[in-house]
Amino acid sequence: MIKQLKNKIFWGCYILLLSILFFNGLSASAQLISGDKVSRDFKNLLNRPLVAPQPSIQLFPTDSVLIERGFFYSEASEKVALVIYKPVLSGMKRLPVVICLHGTGGSKDNDEMKDLLNRFSKLGFIAVAIDGRHHGERRLTVLPGNKNYENAIINAWQNKDSSKQQHPFYYDTVYDLWRLVDYLCERSDIDSSRIGMIGISKGGIETWMAASVDKRIKVAVPAISVQSFKWSLENDRWQGRANTIRSVHEQVAKDRGDKEVNKENVGLLWKKILPGITSEFDCPSMIKLFAPRPLLILNAEMDPNCPLPGAKIAFEEVTKSYQQKIALDKLKIDVEPNEPHRFGSRHKEMAIAWIKKWL
Repeated sequence: MIKQLKNKIFWGCYILLLSILFFNGLSASAQLISGDKVSRDFKNLLNRPLVAPQPSIQLFPTDSVLIERGFFYSEASEKVALVIYKPVLSGMKRLPVVICLHGTGGSKDNDEMKDLLNRFSKLGFIAVAIDGRHHGERRLTVLPGNKNYENAIINAWQNKDSSKQQHPFYYDTVYDLWRLVDYLCERSDIDSSRIGMIGISKGGIETWMAASVDKRIKVAVPAISVQSFKWSLENDRWQGRANTIRSVHEQVAKDRGDKEVNKENVGLLWKKILPGITSEFDCPSMIKLFAPRPLLILNAEMDPNCPLPGAKIAFEEVTKSYQQKIALDKLKIDVEPNEPHRFGSRHKEMAIAWIKKWL
């Protein structure tokens, strides 16, 4: 009897141990599959017919830098305007490349982009900037302020044909960035193993979206852009982000018969134009996929567009990911104290130094 009891205890413990090992292994596997699934789902969401880039480029040499201007195709009807700054004495050598992305209402040719392009080219990088969709040269008509961009988002919101749904709020430009990387990898003057990306505000969001799931991008600096859309919506802190495209949200409220812009109609717009942005494709879920590649996150403490409590959720998730991959030396998070939604000089110097170090 005692012997039978001992046998039962032995086999019970043995089965329990196997169960623990099995479920621990299943959990680790599930985490791996989860990351792969996020990447796969995001690429599938943005998927569209591939086209040849068919670049058309003109050279404008100066004493200090070789400037190329032109466009390539990301889709059959999408010409992506770009500018490339290249060191004068680069010769036939393949060089690392840095992609620089502007914010809402900006363009590849604004002063902030010009400064970054010049700085990187002087450090020996090829530096590239594109116009985001409905910005710069990609405006079909020249309207004041951000009206081109906002009108495109309104049209996408009001669209009734799901087979022709567009995502002009971030997602479509992310797709352009993947096709930009395709084009850059084809160039004989670029070292395709050394591609970096830096984006500011809207461009920063497009950076963590594009770079997280495209492993060809080896170094990234998302500036004033890391946040949690889910946290902002749930905690009634969506106003800063909504105000960047205020007329869009006012139109959504009007279309729904609401008296004002509120949490519900903001959520509905995001759900249609940015599907998955409060779940699978929110920053905390996506940015951790960048590990173990070098990543510098630059935020501002008083930024209403990226409320710090929500951003901290992303900070925690990405830190865990780098810890798991024993790569904490390749992650840096810096929050500028008492600063609003602004990319200041200190952060600019940090960004340039980070890319210089790791790329």
